[in-house]
Amino acid sequence: MEPKSIQITKRLWWGLGALLVVSFGIMLWIGKDIYQTAPPMPQQVVTQGGQVVYTRADIETGRHVWQSIGGQQNGSIWGHGALIAPDWSAEWLHREVMAMLALRARSEYGLAYDALDGSEQAKLQAEIRPEIRRNTYDPDTGSIVISDERAQAIAQVAAHYMSVFSNDPVTADLREAYALREDPVPDMEHRRMMTGFFFWASWATATNRPGDVKSYTNNFPHEPLVGNVPTASSFMWSMFSILFMIAGIALLAWHYAVYHGKEKPLVPPAQDPARAIVVTPSMRATAKYFWLVMGLFLVQILMGATTAHYQIEGQEAYGFALAEYLPYAVTRSWHTQLAILWIATAWLATGLYLGPAISGHEPKYQRLGVNFLFISLIVIVVGAFAGQWFAVMQKLGLAHNFWFGHQGWEYTDIGRFWQIYLFIGLMLWLFLVGRALWPAMRSKANESRHIAGLLFLSTVAIGLLYAAGLMWREDTHISIVTYWRFWIVHLWVEGFFEVFAVAVISFIFVKLGLVRGRSATINVLFATIVFMAGGVLGMFHHLYFAGVTTSVIALGASISALEVVPLALIGLEAHETWKSSRATPWMARYRWPIMFFLAVSFWNLVGAGLLGFLINTPLALFYMQGTNLTAAHGHTALFGVYGMLGIGLMLYCLRGLRPDVVWKEGLLRGGFWTMNIGLALMAVLTLLPMGVLQLEANLERGYWYARSAEFMNRPIIDLLVWLRVPGDTIFAVGALLVALFVARLWIAPGRERLPAAAAEAAGAE
Repeated sequence: MEPKSIQITKRLWWGLGALLVVSFGIMLWIGKDIYQTAPPMPQQVVTQGGQVVYTRADIETGRHVWQSIGGQQNGSIWGHGALIAPDWSAEWLHREVMAMLALRARSEYGLAYDALDGSEQAKLQAEIRPEIRRNTYDPDTGSIVISDERAQAIAQVAAHYMSVFSNDPVTADLREAYALREDPVPDMEHRRMMTGFFFWASWATATNRPGDVKSYTNNFPHEPLVGNVPTASSFMWSMFSILFMIAGIALLAWHYAVYHGKEKPLVPPAQDPARAIVVTPSMRATAKYFWLVMGLFLVQILMGATTAHYQIEGQEAYGFALAEYLPYAVTRSWHTQLAILWIATAWLATGLYLGPAISGHEPKYQRLGVNFLFISLIVIVVGAFAGQWFAVMQKLGLAHNFWFGHQGWEYTDIGRFWQIYLFIGLMLWLFLVGRALWPAMRSKANESRHIAGLLFLSTVAIGLLYAAGLMWREDTHISIVTYWRFWIVHLWVEGFFEVFAVAVISFIFVKLGLVRGRSATINVLFATIVFMAGGVLGMFHHLYFAGVTTSVIALGASISALEVVPLALIGLEAHETWKSSRATPWMARYRWPIMFFLAVSFWNLVGAGLLGFLINTPLALFYMQGTNLTAAHGHTALFGVYGMLGIGLMLYCLRGLRPDVVWKEGLLRGGFWTMNIGLALMAVLTLLPMGVLQLEANLERGYWYARSAEFMNRPIIDLLVWLRVPGDTIFAVGALLVALFVARLWIAPGRERLPAAAAEAAGAE
């Protein structure tokens, strides 16, 4: 009869497999629904008198123009994108409604709208609202039919945006407020077509679905003038999501209380077992990846500081016309892309280092593959970033933008050629890690083989899921693009990177002799199931207002609440990690990797847990999406969790790569605390208070106002932006200290005076 631990392990594997099959099956089913129910793209927008306002070609080409200048890096559509410029769909809607009210006021009362009393204004609003909300799309002809009055309003709003995206002195102040360079779209016809895309995106937000009383975007954004208020389903599923979260936390707490700590503590070994790991040529070749990590990290911080400064001067940096050479759309694109790239590079290098370390096997030509992948990463970064600059500067042309320029989709905006190249690189990484891990996964004598299997599963998922970025074409509907790109953005970050992290950290503690392989396997499998239960289907909370149906809100709210469940007990996990770090004197060698793991636990609870759930429910997201409250969650979760973890994993690998080099503890101590303090100040002094002010503005006047130049140029906002300086500076100092530490390991290394074994023996005494 099989031992009980083996039976439990098998059941957990079967449970994990069933969970993944069901979860991805539901995701594909919802995807089919999105394909069928996305807001229609009309063949033409035509007046009742027969005048063609926009054609489908106008709208689609206009979207390509918007993407080529940065897309979601210049403001946002349906709440997804940058925070400085407006949400174009929300602002167009408000401007169009106000233009119609002005025309109606002049027609009925002979006065300006602002000159009317409250009852007269309310009467006009009541007259206008049904016209805005009525769905006049005819699926037989493919036409959206509008009134002549609405066509006049559209022409006025279009003229405004054609001025904004030119070099017209009349709107120069707005370009400065939006951090747009002068004449961002030089071609006048391109500007006209782009207004067609803005109109269509706005039309979908306020037009009721056929046979329904809510719009294609579930009434997002908030606009009281046209009845864009939260739907009943947003209220209902927000309440249920909170109940699901409480129930999930209670069940997990019960499980932890019943099953945790039942095993007799393991006596740690007298000496560091990791010393026995033979560093192979391919493992040694990963060192250059960590140099690249620090280089990309420092450049990302520089781009972040530049991007933040644009909120103050708009087009300049202390008087220098920076926007003419390095526009905001470029700095923000590079800032967000570099955040993903340096963290991913740290994780890729960790996988390449740990593969041979786990199995003790160095495959043939492994070092060559590691070096080739490194060169490919550099080519992708340089090529993709250069293409984005040429695109935003309008030097590439629409014909080549999709393939080599700027796709305009936040976090997935590199050209399609570079996406394909990166996918091939990830497949090479998967191959290199997999063949190194294979002996460990096959060996029944290796008690960590299940952890190796999970590590391999996560590498497979990380590699293959990037293929979702290849599932859309240049003309694919924006709702469908949003669906596929969050397969990458969400499932990488809140799905399989979690599995990778849990498996890697568990392996480290097993290898150090601090945790039994059998118990670690069970714990890792159970944790993976818990993460995947909320992590996979939790993707749908990104799609509430992306042109999808109520089923997405119901499913997303129910499941995404479970993402918080494993984070509720993160403090207990941190305590276990801390106990392990003090289990034996030689663990002092791993103090700083473990300190960064502890920081991961803290920011997992605060950034991913508290700030994540703050904006996670449908009702909260309705008012908070695209405000600085989402930025607070994004910064504290992305760097606080995955950035800190990337640095911790890097330090563990560096301890193995440079085993006899004396570590400059002061550099790491300073870097650790300044980065954590700087990140906290960034959130507390700027992002959170700005987000709260935007939330209040949205509740009182509408989403358009919370994102408007009028609101963002207030003195209190300028003050809050300047208050980022202390946090950003302290954070940057921490990054420089860590980079200096890494550099000194090779440039000016100090050797331990005693042989390794003697030093450990002396420490043990």
